[in-house]
Amino acid sequence: MADKPVLQKPPGYRDSNMATPSPPPPLRPQQQPPPMRKTAGMPSSFRPKPKRGSCCRTCCCCVCITLVLVIFLLLVATAVFYLWFDPKLPIFSLASFRLDGFKLSDDPDGASLSATAVARVEMRNPNAKLVFYYGNTAVEMSVGNGNDETGMGETTVNGFRQGPKNSTSVKVETSVKNQLLDRGLAKRLSAKFQSKDLVMNVVAKTKVGLGVGGVKIGMLAVNLRCGGVSLNKLDTDSPKCILNTLKWVNIQ
Repeated sequence: MADKPVLQKPPGYRDSNMATPSPPPPLRPQQQPPPMRKTAGMPSSFRPKPKRGSCCRTCCCCVCITLVLVIFLLLVATAVFYLWFDPKLPIFSLASFRLDGFKLSDDPDGASLSATAVARVEMRNPNAKLVFYYGNTAVEMSVGNGNDETGMGETTVNGFRQGPKNSTSVKVETSVKNQLLDRGLAKRLSAKFQSKDLVMNVVAKTKVGLGVGGVKIGMLAVNLRCGGVSLNKLDTDSPKCILNTLKWVNIQ
Protein backbone atom coordinates (compact mmCIF):
# COMPACT_ATOMS: atom_id res chain seq x y z
CA MET A 1 0.00 0.00 0.00
CA ALA A 2 1.43 3.24 -1.07
CA ASP A 3 2.40 6.01 1.40
CA LYS A 4 0.15 9.03 1.65
CA PRO A 5 1.63 12.27 0.59
CA VAL A 6 2.51 14.72 3.38
CA LEU A 7 0.40 17.83 3.32
CA GLN A 8 2.32 21.14 3.34
CA LYS A 9 1.32 23.65 5.96
CA PRO A 10 -0.02 26.89 4.62
CA PRO A 11 1.88 30.13 5.22
CA GLY A 12 1.13 31.71 8.61
CA TYR A 13 -0.05 28.47 10.13
CA ARG A 14 0.53 28.23 13.85
CA ASP A 15 0.26 25.04 15.83
CA SER A 16 -1.81 25.58 18.98
CA ASN A 17 -0.12 22.69 20.72
CA MET A 18 3.32 24.45 20.65
CA ALA A 19 4.30 26.78 23.51
CA THR A 20 4.21 30.44 22.68
CA PRO A 21 7.69 32.06 23.16
CA SER A 22 7.84 34.87 25.66
CA PRO A 23 8.48 38.36 24.24
CA PRO A 24 11.96 39.93 24.83
CA PRO A 25 12.26 42.39 27.69
CA PRO A 26 11.80 46.01 26.74
CA LEU A 27 14.94 48.06 26.14
CA ARG A 28 15.97 50.42 28.95
CA PRO A 29 16.70 54.04 28.08
CA GLN A 30 20.38 55.04 28.02
CA GLN A 31 21.49 56.04 31.46
CA GLN A 32 22.60 59.66 31.83
CA PRO A 33 25.49 60.70 34.14
CA PRO A 34 24.36 62.22 37.38
CA PRO A 35 24.28 66.03 37.27
CA MET A 36 27.18 67.87 38.92
CA ARG A 37 26.38 69.73 42.04
CA LYS A 38 27.11 73.40 42.03
CA THR A 39 29.75 74.54 44.49
CA ALA A 40 29.54 77.71 46.43
CA GLY A 41 32.86 78.97 45.02
CA MET A 42 36.49 78.07 44.23
CA PRO A 43 39.48 79.26 46.25
CA SER A 44 41.30 82.28 44.82
CA SER A 45 44.51 80.25 44.48
CA PHE A 46 42.77 77.94 41.96
CA ARG A 47 41.26 80.70 39.89
CA PRO A 48 43.03 81.41 36.56
CA LYS A 49 45.24 84.51 36.72
CA PRO A 50 45.26 87.10 33.94
CA LYS A 51 48.25 86.89 31.61
CA ARG A 52 50.79 89.73 31.90
CA GLY A 53 53.15 88.71 29.11
CA SER A 54 51.55 91.02 26.56
CA CYS A 55 51.74 94.04 28.92
CA CYS A 56 55.44 93.41 29.65
CA ARG A 57 56.24 93.07 25.97
CA THR A 58 54.41 96.31 25.22
CA CYS A 59 56.34 98.19 27.94
CA CYS A 60 59.67 96.79 26.74
CA CYS A 61 58.89 97.81 23.18
CA CYS A 62 58.00 101.34 24.28
CA VAL A 63 61.20 101.69 26.30
CA CYS A 64 63.35 100.39 23.44
CA ILE A 65 61.72 102.71 20.93
CA THR A 66 62.21 105.69 23.28
CA LEU A 67 65.90 104.86 23.78
CA VAL A 68 66.45 104.50 20.04
CA LEU A 69 64.79 107.86 19.42
CA VAL A 70 66.87 109.58 22.14
CA ILE A 71 70.12 108.12 20.77
CA PHE A 72 69.15 109.11 17.25
CA LEU A 73 68.39 112.68 18.31
CA LEU A 74 71.69 112.91 20.20
CA LEU A 75 73.60 111.70 17.15
CA VAL A 76 71.82 114.20 14.94
CA ALA A 77 72.50 117.05 17.40
CA THR A 78 76.17 116.08 17.66
CA ALA A 79 76.54 115.91 13.89
CA VAL A 80 74.91 119.33 13.48
CA PHE A 81 77.14 120.77 16.22
CA TYR A 82 80.33 119.46 14.60
CA LEU A 83 79.30 120.55 11.12
CA TRP A 84 78.34 124.04 12.26
CA PHE A 85 81.06 124.86 14.80
CA ASP A 86 83.88 122.50 13.68
CA PRO A 87 85.35 122.34 17.24
CA LYS A 88 89.11 121.96 17.75
CA LEU A 89 91.15 121.37 20.88
CA PRO A 90 93.30 124.20 22.25
CA ILE A 91 96.97 124.24 21.28
CA PHE A 92 99.62 124.58 23.99
CA SER A 93 103.32 125.22 23.52
CA LEU A 94 106.24 126.07 25.79
CA ALA A 95 107.39 129.53 24.68
CA SER A 96 110.25 130.02 27.16
CA PHE A 97 111.92 128.58 30.24
CA ARG A 98 114.74 129.95 32.36
CA LEU A 99 116.40 129.36 35.71
CA ASP A 100 117.16 132.45 37.80
CA GLY A 101 119.55 132.38 40.74
CA PHE A 102 120.64 128.83 39.97
CA LYS A 103 123.02 127.88 42.80
CA LEU A 104 124.39 124.54 43.92
CA SER A 105 126.04 124.44 47.35
CA ASP A 106 128.18 121.65 48.79
CA ASP A 107 127.84 121.61 52.56
CA PRO A 108 129.05 119.00 55.06
CA ASP A 109 125.45 117.75 55.28
CA GLY A 110 125.27 117.31 51.49
CA ALA A 111 124.65 119.31 48.33
CA SER A 112 121.69 121.68 48.05
CA LEU A 113 119.97 123.54 45.24
CA SER A 114 118.44 127.01 45.21
CA ALA A 115 116.85 128.41 42.05
CA THR A 116 113.77 130.05 40.55
CA ALA A 117 112.16 128.50 37.49
CA VAL A 118 110.22 130.82 35.19
CA ALA A 119 108.21 129.40 32.28
CA ARG A 120 105.83 130.92 29.77
CA VAL A 121 103.17 128.71 28.18
CA GLU A 122 101.43 129.82 24.99
CA MET A 123 97.74 128.87 24.70
CA ARG A 124 95.92 129.28 21.40
CA ASN A 125 92.22 128.89 20.61
CA PRO A 126 91.89 127.89 16.93
CA ASN A 127 88.06 128.01 16.91
CA ALA A 128 86.23 130.89 15.25
CA LYS A 129 82.89 130.43 17.09
CA LEU A 130 83.76 128.72 20.38
CA VAL A 131 85.09 130.03 23.68
CA PHE A 132 87.37 128.11 26.05
CA TYR A 133 87.03 128.26 29.83
CA TYR A 134 89.99 127.21 31.98
CA GLY A 135 89.67 126.24 35.60
CA ASN A 136 92.35 126.71 38.24
CA THR A 137 95.52 125.00 37.04
CA ALA A 138 98.02 123.17 39.26
CA VAL A 139 101.53 123.45 37.77
CA GLU A 140 104.70 121.55 38.68
CA MET A 141 108.12 122.26 37.18
CA SER A 142 111.29 120.20 37.19
CA VAL A 143 114.72 119.95 35.54
CA GLY A 144 116.60 116.91 34.32
CA ASN A 145 115.26 113.66 32.93
CA GLY A 146 115.09 110.05 34.04
CA ASN A 147 116.72 109.40 37.41
CA ASP A 148 118.20 112.92 37.40
CA GLU A 149 114.81 114.68 37.32
CA THR A 150 114.64 117.20 40.17
CA GLY A 151 111.55 119.09 41.24
CA MET A 152 111.54 122.89 41.09
CA GLY A 153 108.38 123.53 43.09
CA GLU A 154 104.71 123.93 42.23
CA THR A 155 102.11 126.68 42.02
CA THR A 156 98.49 127.36 40.98
CA VAL A 157 97.30 129.56 38.12
CA ASN A 158 93.82 131.07 38.35
CA GLY A 159 91.23 130.16 35.75
CA PHE A 160 90.27 132.49 32.90
CA ARG A 161 88.24 132.78 29.69
CA GLN A 162 89.76 132.65 26.22
CA GLY A 163 87.85 134.06 23.27
CA PRO A 164 87.70 132.73 19.68
CA LYS A 165 90.87 132.97 17.59
CA ASN A 166 92.74 134.20 20.65
CA SER A 167 96.30 133.54 21.78
CA THR A 168 97.15 133.89 25.48
CA SER A 169 100.51 133.68 27.22
CA VAL A 170 100.56 132.44 30.82
CA LYS A 171 103.61 133.02 33.03
CA VAL A 172 104.40 130.39 35.66
CA GLU A 173 107.02 130.82 38.39
CA THR A 174 108.21 128.38 41.06
CA SER A 175 111.27 128.22 43.28
CA VAL A 176 113.24 125.98 45.63
CA LYS A 177 115.64 127.00 48.38
CA ASN A 178 118.35 124.81 49.89
CA GLN A 179 116.81 121.66 48.50
CA LEU A 180 119.02 118.70 49.47
CA LEU A 181 120.49 116.66 46.62
CA ASP A 182 122.86 113.80 46.17
CA ARG A 183 126.37 115.07 45.47
CA GLY A 184 126.64 113.09 42.26
CA LEU A 185 123.30 114.49 41.03
CA ALA A 186 124.36 118.03 41.99
CA LYS A 187 127.51 117.72 39.86
CA ARG A 188 125.60 116.44 36.84
CA LEU A 189 122.99 119.22 37.10
CA SER A 190 125.71 121.84 37.39
CA ALA A 191 127.54 120.56 34.31
CA LYS A 192 124.36 120.40 32.21
CA PHE A 193 123.31 123.87 33.36
CA GLN A 194 126.63 125.33 32.25
CA SER A 195 126.37 123.68 28.81
CA LYS A 196 122.63 124.42 28.45
CA ASP A 197 121.93 120.72 28.09
CA LEU A 198 119.68 120.74 31.14
CA VAL A 199 116.22 119.43 30.28
CA MET A 200 113.19 121.30 31.67
CA ASN A 201 109.69 119.97 32.26
CA VAL A 202 106.33 121.62 32.97
CA VAL A 203 103.35 119.48 34.06
CA ALA A 204 99.90 120.96 34.59
CA LYS A 205 96.48 119.64 35.63
CA THR A 206 93.47 121.73 34.69
CA LYS A 207 89.89 121.69 33.39
CA VAL A 208 88.95 123.00 29.94
CA GLY A 209 85.36 123.78 28.95
CA LEU A 210 83.59 124.95 25.80
CA GLY A 211 81.33 127.95 25.63
CA VAL A 212 78.72 128.90 23.02
CA GLY A 213 76.90 132.20 23.28
CA GLY A 214 77.92 132.66 26.92
CA VAL A 215 76.74 129.15 27.90
CA LYS A 216 79.21 126.59 29.24
CA ILE A 217 78.70 123.19 27.65
CA GLY A 218 80.96 121.23 29.99
CA MET A 219 84.40 120.97 31.52
CA LEU A 220 86.94 118.29 30.65
CA ALA A 221 89.76 117.39 33.05
CA VAL A 222 93.10 117.26 31.23
CA ASN A 223 96.77 116.65 31.88
CA LEU A 224 99.31 118.88 30.16
CA ARG A 225 103.01 118.10 29.80
CA CYS A 226 105.38 120.59 28.21
CA GLY A 227 109.12 120.59 27.67
CA GLY A 228 111.25 117.50 27.56
CA VAL A 229 113.88 119.46 25.61
CA SER A 230 117.12 121.13 26.66
CA LEU A 231 117.60 124.84 27.22
CA ASN A 232 119.72 125.32 24.09
CA LYS A 233 116.99 123.80 21.86
CA LEU A 234 114.33 125.95 23.47
CA ASP A 235 116.18 129.07 22.29
CA THR A 236 115.31 128.17 18.68
CA ASP A 237 112.07 126.24 19.01
CA SER A 238 108.81 126.29 20.97
CA PRO A 239 107.86 122.64 21.49
CA LYS A 240 104.18 121.79 21.62
CA CYS A 241 102.75 120.38 24.81
CA ILE A 242 101.12 116.97 25.06
CA LEU A 243 97.46 117.11 26.06
CA ASN A 244 95.86 114.04 27.66
CA THR A 245 92.15 114.07 28.43
CA LEU A 246 90.98 112.28 31.56
CA LYS A 247 87.23 112.49 32.11
CA TRP A 248 84.25 114.85 32.10
CA VAL A 249 83.72 116.77 35.33
CA ASN A 250 81.01 119.05 36.67
CA ILE A 251 81.22 122.78 36.23
CA GLN A 252 82.16 124.60 39.41
